[in-house]
Amino acid sequence: MKADRLLSILLLLQTRGRVPAHELADRLEVSVRTIYRDVEALSASGVPVYAERGRHGGIELLAGFRTDVTGLTADESRALFILAAQGAHAALGLDAALGSALRKVMAALPAPYRPAAEVTSRRILVDATRWKGGPQPAVDLDVLQDAVFADRRLRLRYRHSGAKEPSTYTVDPYGLVSKAGVWYLVADRRARPRLFRADRVHSATLLPDPVKRRPGVELADAWEELRRQVEERPGGLDVTVRVRRSRLDMFLRLNASSLAELPEGEGEREWVTVRLSYGVVREARQLLQFADALEVVSPPEVRAEVAAAAASVTELYQRVGAGRE
Repeated sequence: MKADRLLSILLLLQTRGRVPAHELADRLEVSVRTIYRDVEALSASGVPVYAERGRHGGIELLAGFRTDVTGLTADESRALFILAAQGAHAALGLDAALGSALRKVMAALPAPYRPAAEVTSRRILVDATRWKGGPQPAVDLDVLQDAVFADRRLRLRYRHSGAKEPSTYTVDPYGLVSKAGVWYLVADRRARPRLFRADRVHSATLLPDPVKRRPGVELADAWEELRRQVEERPGGLDVTVRVRRSRLDMFLRLNASSLAELPEGEGEREWVTVRLSYGVVREARQLLQFADALEVVSPPEVRAEVAAAAASVTELYQRVGAGRE
């Protein structure tokens, strides 16, 4: 609708200052000609907006002009008050700021929308952490945040999974991402995207050099590329097992990183179906520690791998026992 578009232009200009017409057109998915017509409509309605053409031109509001119009619809106001569980904002040191901001938004809302927004904040809660994923270690994000917002390079001492000692990297950060309760730094290293778990960063040093990101690449672009690499990695293997209920809690805690989805309750049955995801068949050998309380349902190659591992362990014990006789 034109009215919504005009309000969007007004709020973008108020937030951003001078904005090129082509950027507004891209953001609002209209032509540049339509943007100029909208600017004329805003000006005719009394909004002090003007356009400057040329290489460094753009559309801008008269300095000092502000509007108190929020422009929020009823659904938009409710959406703002669907809060995430404590964790993400606390890790960034923004818990108090979030509460203050929401109080200001509530005060600015049209009166008819306030009751629905308040009820939404009390009735809807988003918790991004996984069940039985185990407690997450405390993470110090201060230096990582400083680098992200100051557009500076970082020197990291980072320990990879399974490595005994950390490695040193110089990286160009795009930003921070919280994925299922785990914080990641998204950064380029030698012009290639890399993902660093914040809880594996032993130390981070802010360098004086300005960040060198790939042209035109934003945080969302780099994250999408890395996310696809993780989720669509070659050799991805879906495994279905049945676990005795008496050992289920321990099994879920120790295999949280490999869970493909949370198991259903399945009533009070003795056996519970669990679905896992591994990179390669050999990774499934870790299931052997639950051999007395686990059955591999599929695929056949994983059943064979676990059975072979069990046979090897049995043979080893037999050799050790024979040597003691």
